[in-house]
Amino acid sequence: MTTVKDFFLPSNSVSGIPDDEYQKTEILIRTFDAISRTTSQSLYVIDYFRQNFLYVSGNPMFLCGYTATEVKEMGYMFYLKNVPEEEQNMLTEINRAGFDFFNKISVDERINYMISYNFHLLNGKKKTLINHKLTPVMLTPTGRVWLAACVVSLSSHNTPGHIEMRKSNQATFWKYSLESRRWKENQGVALNEREKDILLLSAQGYTMDEIAERLFLSIDTVKFQKKRIFEKLEVKNIAEALSFAANHKLL
Repeated sequence: MTTVKDFFLPSNSVSGIPDDEYQKTEILIRTFDAISRTTSQSLYVIDYFRQNFLYVSGNPMFLCGYTATEVKEMGYMFYLKNVPEEEQNMLTEINRAGFDFFNKISVDERINYMISYNFHLLNGKKKTLINHKLTPVMLTPTGRVWLAACVVSLSSHNTPGHIEMRKSNQATFWKYSLESRRWKENQGVALNEREKDILLLSAQGYTMDEIAERLFLSIDTVKFQKKRIFEKLEVKNIAEALSFAANHKLL
C-alpha cells in the first residue's frame, strides 16, 4: 500500500532549512497566486523539507471538490485519496526514477529540468486524465530540491504514463519506460511554419475550407497537413494536437 513517505526519498532528503528562510517564500507564493489568477492555471508548490504543499492555487478544476486550503492541508494524502490505487505505484516509480535522473545532472544545471507525466484524478465517479509538469524552484546548497513547482492541466493523451524529462530550450528529451525501468534519449518534435499556421488557425475556430483560403492552399493539402501533424504528435484529433502543442511549447 502506498504511503506519503514513499514520495519523500533518501536520495532527496532535505534538512536544515531554518524558519527565517520561509519568510523569503512569501513573495514566491504571491507570485504564483498572481500567475494562477491571471492565467487560470492550476499550480502548486511542493516543500520537500516539510514534506507537504507550500502553495495550492484556487482553480477548482483539479481539486476534486476540495478547496485549495483543504488540499494544502492534506498534502500528498490528496493523491492517496484521489488517484486510482493501481496508478499510485506508478507515481512512486516516477518519483524514484525522476530523482535518480536528476541526481546525475550537474548541480548548476538542475534548475533547468522538468519532468512531465500523466495520471488520473478521481472526483466521485468522474475520472480525469491530467498532466503534471514538475520543475525545481529552489535548491539547497548541495543541489537537493527544497521547493518544486507543478503545473496541472488536462492530458493531451488518453492513457496514463507518458513520462518525459526535458531541459529548457533543448529539443532532445528523455522518455522513461515503466516496463524496462530505464530512460531513453529521444529527438524532439518540431513543427514547420505551415503546420504551426494550420494549428493556430484551427485554434481560432476556422474550418478547413477557411484555412485553405487564408493560406492559399487546396483543401486536400490542408487535410494532408492535418493528418501529418496528428501522426507527428501521436494524437487523434485537433483538440489533442492543440493541447500537445501548447504543453510542449511548439507554437
